Amino acid sequence: MIVQDVINHLETFAPLAYAEDFDNVGLLVGDKNENITGILVTLDTLEAVVDEAIETHCNLIVSFHPIIFKGLKKLTGKNYVERVVIKAIKNNIAIYSMHTALDNAMEGVNNMICNQLELTNKRILIPQSGTIKKLTTYVPKEEAEQLRTALFHAGAGSIGHYSDCSFNVNGIGTFKGNDNSNPTKGEKGHIHHEQETQVSVTFPKHLEPEILQTLFKTHSYEEVAYEVVTIENKNQHIGMGMIGELKTALEESDFLKHVKNKMKTEGIRHSNFINKPIKKVAVLGGSGSFAIEAAKAAGADAFITADLKYHDFFTAENAILLADIGHYESEQFTKNLLVAYLTKKITNFAIILSRTNTNPIKYF
Repeated sequence: MIVQDVINHLETFAPLAYAEDFDNVGLLVGDKNENITGILVTLDTLEAVVDEAIETHCNLIVSFHPIIFKGLKKLTGKNYVERVVIKAIKNNIAIYSMHTALDNAMEGVNNMICNQLELTNKRILIPQSGTIKKLTTYVPKEEAEQLRTALFHAGAGSIGHYSDCSFNVNGIGTFKGNDNSNPTKGEKGHIHHEQETQVSVTFPKHLEPEILQTLFKTHSYEEVAYEVVTIENKNQHIGMGMIGELKTALEESDFLKHVKNKMKTEGIRHSNFINKPIKKVAVLGGSGSFAIEAAKAAGADAFITADLKYHDFFTAENAILLADIGHYESEQFTKNLLVAYLTKKITNFAIILSRTNTNPIKYF
Protein backbone atom coordinates (compact mmCIF):
# COMPACT_ATOMS: atom_id res chain seq x y z
CA MET A 1 0.00 0.00 0.00
CA ILE A 2 1.24 3.46 -0.89
CA VAL A 3 0.31 6.90 0.45
CA GLN A 4 -2.04 7.52 -2.47
CA ASP A 5 -4.07 4.44 -1.55
CA VAL A 6 -4.78 5.92 1.88
CA ILE A 7 -5.56 9.30 0.31
CA ASN A 8 -8.13 7.63 -1.95
CA HIS A 9 -9.93 6.22 1.09
CA LEU A 10 -9.86 9.56 2.91
CA GLU A 11 -11.10 11.53 -0.08
CA THR A 12 -13.97 9.10 -0.59
CA PHE A 13 -15.02 9.88 2.98
CA ALA A 14 -14.39 13.65 2.77
CA PRO A 15 -13.71 14.89 -0.80
CA LEU A 16 -11.33 17.84 -0.88
CA ALA A 17 -13.61 19.55 -3.41
CA TYR A 18 -15.81 20.59 -0.48
CA ALA A 19 -13.08 22.18 1.63
CA GLU A 20 -13.37 25.95 2.12
CA ASP A 21 -11.46 28.17 -0.31
CA PHE A 22 -9.24 29.63 2.43
CA ASP A 23 -8.07 26.21 3.57
CA ASN A 24 -4.94 24.20 2.82
CA VAL A 25 -5.87 20.53 2.63
CA GLY A 26 -4.48 17.37 1.08
CA LEU A 27 -0.94 16.00 1.01
CA LEU A 28 1.21 18.77 2.52
CA VAL A 29 4.51 16.91 2.92
CA GLY A 30 5.85 13.74 1.31
CA ASP A 31 5.65 11.52 -1.76
CA LYS A 32 2.23 10.09 -2.68
CA ASN A 33 3.95 7.02 -4.18
CA GLU A 34 5.87 6.09 -1.02
CA ASN A 35 5.15 2.67 0.48
CA ILE A 36 3.30 2.86 3.79
CA THR A 37 4.87 1.46 6.97
CA GLY A 38 2.22 2.79 9.36
CA ILE A 39 -0.42 5.50 9.82
CA LEU A 40 -0.63 7.84 12.81
CA VAL A 41 -3.83 9.88 13.22
CA THR A 42 -3.78 13.19 15.10
CA LEU A 43 -5.68 16.44 15.50
CA ASP A 44 -2.55 18.58 15.06
CA THR A 45 0.90 17.79 13.70
CA LEU A 46 3.40 19.02 16.30
CA GLU A 47 7.04 18.04 16.81
CA ALA A 48 5.97 15.60 19.52
CA VAL A 49 3.58 13.96 17.06
CA VAL A 50 6.36 13.54 14.48
CA ASP A 51 8.51 12.00 17.23
CA GLU A 52 5.63 9.66 18.01
CA ALA A 53 5.39 8.69 14.32
CA ILE A 54 9.12 7.91 14.29
CA GLU A 55 8.78 5.84 17.47
CA THR A 56 5.83 3.84 16.12
CA HIS A 57 7.34 3.41 12.64
CA CYS A 58 4.58 5.38 10.94
CA ASN A 59 5.60 7.23 7.80
CA LEU A 60 2.18 8.83 7.19
CA ILE A 61 0.55 11.28 9.59
CA VAL A 62 -3.15 11.94 8.95
CA SER A 63 -3.88 15.24 10.66
CA PHE A 64 -7.11 17.17 10.96
CA HIS A 65 -5.52 20.63 11.10
CA PRO A 66 -2.97 21.55 8.40
CA ILE A 67 0.51 22.25 9.75
CA ILE A 68 1.16 24.44 6.69
CA PHE A 69 -1.58 27.04 6.46
CA LYS A 70 0.16 30.13 5.13
CA GLY A 71 2.96 30.17 2.58
CA LEU A 72 6.41 29.13 3.76
CA LYS A 73 9.21 31.24 2.26
CA LYS A 74 12.02 29.66 4.28
CA LEU A 75 12.69 26.43 6.16
CA THR A 76 15.18 27.41 8.85
CA GLY A 77 13.49 25.92 11.90
CA LYS A 78 12.76 29.30 13.49
CA ASN A 79 9.21 28.30 14.48
CA TYR A 80 7.27 25.14 15.26
CA VAL A 81 5.76 24.91 11.75
CA GLU A 82 9.16 24.93 10.05
CA ARG A 83 10.61 22.51 12.60
CA VAL A 84 7.76 20.05 12.03
CA VAL A 85 8.17 20.17 8.26
CA ILE A 86 11.96 19.78 8.46
CA LYS A 87 11.73 16.83 10.86
CA ALA A 88 9.07 15.13 8.73
CA ILE A 89 11.14 15.49 5.57
CA LYS A 90 14.33 14.28 7.30
CA ASN A 91 12.52 11.16 8.48
CA ASN A 92 10.61 10.55 5.22
CA ILE A 93 7.23 11.09 6.87
CA ALA A 94 4.27 12.28 4.81
CA ILE A 95 1.63 14.60 6.29
CA TYR A 96 -1.94 14.73 5.02
CA SER A 97 -4.58 17.18 6.29
CA MET A 98 -8.38 17.08 5.94
CA HIS A 99 -9.62 20.10 7.95
CA THR A 100 -12.68 21.80 6.40
CA ALA A 101 -13.24 18.95 3.95
CA LEU A 102 -14.05 16.86 7.02
CA ASP A 103 -15.90 19.78 8.64
CA ASN A 104 -18.25 19.85 5.65
CA ALA A 105 -18.72 16.08 5.37
CA MET A 106 -22.07 14.63 6.42
CA GLU A 107 -20.40 11.98 8.60
CA GLY A 108 -17.58 14.28 9.69
CA VAL A 109 -16.65 16.52 12.60
CA ASN A 110 -20.09 17.89 13.43
CA ASN A 111 -21.82 14.54 13.13
CA MET A 112 -19.30 13.27 15.71
CA ILE A 113 -20.28 16.09 18.08
CA CYS A 114 -23.96 15.26 17.58
CA ASN A 115 -23.26 11.63 18.39
CA GLN A 116 -21.38 12.59 21.54
CA LEU A 117 -24.32 14.74 22.65
CA GLU A 118 -26.78 11.97 21.66
CA LEU A 119 -28.71 14.19 19.25
CA THR A 120 -31.27 12.73 16.83
CA ASN A 121 -32.95 14.03 13.64
CA LYS A 122 -29.65 15.49 12.47
CA ARG A 123 -29.26 17.73 9.42
CA ILE A 124 -26.71 20.15 7.99
CA LEU A 125 -26.95 23.63 9.54
CA ILE A 126 -25.47 25.63 6.61
CA PRO A 127 -25.78 23.57 3.39
CA GLN A 128 -23.06 24.33 0.87
CA SER A 129 -24.11 25.85 -2.47
CA GLY A 130 -22.48 25.34 -5.86
CA THR A 131 -21.68 21.70 -5.16
CA ILE A 132 -24.32 20.03 -7.35
CA LYS A 133 -23.93 19.77 -11.12
CA LYS A 134 -26.25 18.64 -13.89
CA LEU A 135 -25.29 16.70 -16.99
CA THR A 136 -27.52 16.85 -20.06
CA THR A 137 -26.70 14.66 -23.05
CA TYR A 138 -28.39 13.11 -26.11
CA VAL A 139 -28.21 9.41 -26.90
CA PRO A 140 -29.85 7.06 -29.43
CA LYS A 141 -33.17 6.01 -27.91
CA GLU A 142 -32.31 2.32 -27.76
CA GLU A 143 -29.09 3.10 -25.84
CA ALA A 144 -30.63 5.40 -23.22
CA GLU A 145 -31.16 2.72 -20.58
CA GLN A 146 -27.58 1.49 -20.84
CA LEU A 147 -26.22 5.01 -20.52
CA ARG A 148 -28.44 5.88 -17.55
CA THR A 149 -27.39 2.71 -15.73
CA ALA A 150 -23.71 3.47 -16.29
CA LEU A 151 -24.09 7.06 -15.06
CA PHE A 152 -25.98 5.88 -11.97
CA HIS A 153 -23.22 3.38 -11.25
CA ALA A 154 -20.65 6.20 -11.50
CA GLY A 155 -22.48 8.19 -8.83
CA ALA A 156 -24.97 10.33 -10.75
CA GLY A 157 -28.69 10.53 -10.11
CA SER A 158 -28.83 10.62 -6.31
CA ILE A 159 -31.13 13.21 -4.74
CA GLY A 160 -31.55 13.05 -0.97
CA HIS A 161 -32.88 9.61 -0.05
CA TYR A 162 -33.49 8.69 -3.72
CA SER A 163 -31.21 7.10 -6.30
CA ASP A 164 -31.41 6.41 -10.06
CA CYS A 165 -32.98 9.85 -10.64
CA SER A 166 -33.05 11.24 -14.19
CA PHE A 167 -35.21 13.23 -16.57
CA ASN A 168 -35.73 11.99 -20.13
CA VAL A 169 -37.26 13.53 -23.24
CA ASN A 170 -37.55 11.80 -26.62
CA GLY A 171 -37.01 13.73 -29.84
CA ILE A 172 -35.22 13.86 -33.19
CA GLY A 173 -31.51 14.64 -33.39
CA THR A 174 -29.88 15.70 -36.65
CA PHE A 175 -26.24 15.77 -37.74
CA LYS A 176 -24.02 15.51 -40.80
CA GLY A 177 -20.45 14.31 -40.63
CA ASN A 178 -17.69 15.79 -42.79
CA ASP A 179 -15.09 13.86 -44.80
CA ASN A 180 -12.99 13.25 -41.68
CA SER A 181 -15.86 11.88 -39.63
CA ASN A 182 -16.55 8.26 -38.76
CA PRO A 183 -20.23 8.24 -37.72
CA THR A 184 -21.71 5.26 -35.86
CA LYS A 185 -25.14 6.31 -37.13
CA GLY A 186 -25.88 7.39 -40.72
CA GLU A 187 -23.29 8.13 -43.41
CA LYS A 188 -20.75 10.94 -43.57
CA GLY A 189 -21.67 13.73 -45.94
CA HIS A 190 -25.39 13.07 -45.50
CA ILE A 191 -27.77 14.64 -42.98
CA HIS A 192 -28.98 11.99 -40.54
CA HIS A 193 -32.12 12.01 -38.41
CA GLU A 194 -31.93 9.88 -35.26
CA GLN A 195 -34.54 9.00 -32.64
CA GLU A 196 -32.75 10.25 -29.51
CA THR A 197 -33.42 10.58 -25.79
CA GLN A 198 -32.27 13.66 -23.90
CA VAL A 199 -30.99 12.41 -20.55
CA SER A 200 -30.42 14.75 -17.61
CA VAL A 201 -28.86 13.69 -14.29
CA THR A 202 -27.42 15.54 -11.31
CA PHE A 203 -24.20 14.60 -9.56
CA PRO A 204 -21.87 15.93 -6.81
CA LYS A 205 -19.16 18.15 -8.26
CA HIS A 206 -16.22 16.05 -7.05
CA LEU A 207 -17.40 13.21 -9.32
CA GLU A 208 -17.30 15.22 -12.57
CA PRO A 209 -14.17 13.49 -13.99
CA GLU A 210 -15.68 10.03 -13.37
CA ILE A 211 -19.09 11.04 -14.74
CA LEU A 212 -17.65 12.43 -17.98
CA GLN A 213 -15.32 9.45 -18.39
CA THR A 214 -18.34 7.15 -18.05
CA LEU A 215 -20.31 9.23 -20.55
CA PHE A 216 -17.61 9.05 -23.22
CA LYS A 217 -16.93 5.37 -22.60
CA THR A 218 -20.58 4.33 -22.78
CA HIS A 219 -21.94 6.63 -25.50
CA SER A 220 -21.72 5.23 -29.01
CA TYR A 221 -21.32 8.52 -30.91
CA GLU A 222 -17.94 9.62 -32.23
CA GLU A 223 -18.68 13.15 -31.00
CA VAL A 224 -20.80 13.30 -27.84
CA ALA A 225 -23.05 16.33 -27.38
CA TYR A 226 -23.35 17.21 -23.71
CA GLU A 227 -23.63 20.10 -21.29
CA VAL A 228 -22.54 20.38 -17.65
CA VAL A 229 -23.90 23.22 -15.50
CA THR A 230 -23.66 24.06 -11.81
CA ILE A 231 -27.06 24.37 -10.19
CA GLU A 232 -27.88 26.56 -7.22
CA ASN A 233 -29.72 23.93 -5.17
CA LYS A 234 -28.35 23.64 -1.63
CA ASN A 235 -26.56 20.38 -0.93
CA GLN A 236 -28.28 18.90 2.11
CA HIS A 237 -25.41 16.43 2.62
CA ILE A 238 -22.49 18.89 2.51
CA GLY A 239 -21.96 21.96 4.65
CA MET A 240 -20.91 23.59 7.90
CA GLY A 241 -22.42 22.67 11.26
CA MET A 242 -25.33 20.41 12.13
CA ILE A 243 -28.55 20.70 14.05
CA GLY A 244 -30.36 17.96 15.92
CA GLU A 245 -32.56 17.27 18.91
CA LEU A 246 -32.12 15.87 22.38
CA LYS A 247 -34.34 12.89 23.10
CA THR A 248 -35.64 14.74 26.15
CA ALA A 249 -35.57 18.49 26.70
CA LEU A 250 -33.23 19.63 29.49
CA GLU A 251 -33.20 22.68 31.72
CA GLU A 252 -30.33 24.97 30.76
CA SER A 253 -28.06 24.15 33.71
CA ASP A 254 -28.63 20.42 33.21
CA PHE A 255 -27.96 20.83 29.50
CA LEU A 256 -24.60 22.51 30.13
CA LYS A 257 -23.68 19.74 32.58
CA HIS A 258 -24.58 17.22 29.87
CA VAL A 259 -22.38 19.03 27.33
CA LYS A 260 -19.49 19.36 29.79
CA ASN A 261 -19.61 15.65 30.58
CA LYS A 262 -20.06 14.36 27.04
CA MET A 263 -17.53 16.73 25.43
CA LYS A 264 -14.98 16.30 28.25
CA THR A 265 -14.33 20.02 28.58
CA GLU A 266 -12.75 21.80 31.54
CA GLY A 267 -15.24 24.66 31.34
CA ILE A 268 -17.94 26.29 29.23
CA ARG A 269 -18.31 29.99 28.48
CA HIS A 270 -21.96 30.73 27.78
CA SER A 271 -24.43 33.55 27.17
CA ASN A 272 -27.35 34.48 29.45
CA PHE A 273 -29.88 31.76 30.09
CA ILE A 274 -33.01 32.16 27.97
CA ASN A 275 -35.27 30.60 30.61
CA LYS A 276 -36.61 27.77 28.45
CA PRO A 277 -35.85 24.05 28.14
CA ILE A 278 -33.19 23.05 25.61
CA LYS A 279 -34.40 20.61 22.96
CA LYS A 280 -33.07 21.65 19.54
CA VAL A 281 -29.27 22.01 19.46
CA ALA A 282 -26.96 23.37 16.75
CA VAL A 283 -23.25 22.45 16.76
CA LEU A 284 -20.18 23.57 14.83
CA GLY A 285 -16.71 22.31 15.67
CA GLY A 286 -13.92 24.88 15.87
CA SER A 287 -14.45 28.61 15.34
CA GLY A 288 -18.18 29.00 14.74
CA SER A 289 -19.24 32.58 15.47
CA PHE A 290 -20.16 33.04 11.79
CA ALA A 291 -22.98 30.49 12.25
CA ILE A 292 -24.78 32.12 15.16
CA GLU A 293 -27.44 33.70 12.96
CA ALA A 294 -27.92 30.44 11.05
CA ALA A 295 -28.46 28.60 14.33
CA LYS A 296 -31.03 31.19 15.42
CA ALA A 297 -32.78 31.05 12.05
CA ALA A 298 -32.97 27.25 12.29
CA GLY A 299 -34.81 27.56 15.59
CA ALA A 300 -32.04 26.13 17.75
CA ASP A 301 -32.44 26.57 21.50
CA ALA A 302 -28.66 26.28 21.97
CA PHE A 303 -25.54 26.54 19.82
CA ILE A 304 -22.38 24.63 20.76
CA THR A 305 -19.14 25.91 19.19
CA ALA A 306 -15.77 27.50 20.09
CA ASP A 307 -13.67 30.68 19.90
CA LEU A 308 -16.53 33.09 20.58
CA LYS A 309 -15.40 36.67 21.25
CA TYR A 310 -16.81 39.05 23.85
CA HIS A 311 -19.25 40.75 21.50
CA ASP A 312 -20.41 37.45 19.97
CA PHE A 313 -22.25 36.65 23.19
CA PHE A 314 -24.40 39.78 22.82
CA THR A 315 -25.75 38.44 19.52
CA ALA A 316 -27.62 35.73 21.42
CA GLU A 317 -30.18 38.47 22.25
CA ASN A 318 -32.00 36.14 24.66
CA ALA A 319 -33.12 34.03 21.70
CA ILE A 320 -30.53 31.26 21.98
CA LEU A 321 -28.06 29.85 24.49
CA LEU A 322 -24.52 30.18 23.13
CA ALA A 323 -21.93 27.81 24.60
CA ASP A 324 -18.19 28.00 23.87
CA ILE A 325 -16.67 24.66 24.88
CA GLY A 326 -13.15 25.27 23.53
CA HIS A 327 -11.63 24.70 20.09
CA TYR A 328 -9.71 21.53 20.91
CA GLU A 329 -12.59 20.15 22.95
CA SER A 330 -15.06 20.58 20.10
CA GLU A 331 -12.84 18.67 17.65
CA GLN A 332 -11.03 16.18 19.89
CA PHE A 333 -13.08 13.16 18.84
CA THR A 334 -12.28 13.73 15.16
CA LYS A 335 -9.16 11.60 15.32
CA ASN A 336 -11.20 8.71 16.79
CA LEU A 337 -13.58 9.06 13.85
CA LEU A 338 -10.71 8.82 11.36
CA VAL A 339 -9.12 5.84 13.09
CA ALA A 340 -12.44 3.98 13.07
CA TYR A 341 -12.98 4.74 9.37
CA LEU A 342 -9.47 3.81 8.25
CA THR A 343 -9.49 0.64 10.36
CA LYS A 344 -12.54 -0.58 8.42
CA LYS A 345 -10.94 0.26 5.07
CA ILE A 346 -7.39 -0.91 5.76
CA THR A 347 -7.02 -4.25 7.51
CA ASN A 348 -3.43 -5.29 6.79
CA PHE A 349 -1.85 -3.12 9.50
CA ALA A 350 -2.88 -1.09 12.53
CA ILE A 351 -4.04 2.50 12.35
CA ILE A 352 -2.58 4.23 15.39
CA LEU A 353 -4.42 6.90 17.39
CA SER A 354 -1.91 9.52 18.52
CA ARG A 355 -1.52 9.66 22.30
CA THR A 356 -0.13 13.22 22.16
CA ASN A 357 -2.44 15.84 23.63
CA THR A 358 -2.06 18.76 21.23
CA ASN A 359 -4.35 21.20 23.06
CA PRO A 360 -2.31 24.44 23.44
CA ILE A 361 -4.75 25.82 26.04
CA LYS A 362 -4.37 24.89 29.70
CA TYR A 363 -6.79 25.57 32.55
CA PHE A 364 -5.85 26.71 36.07
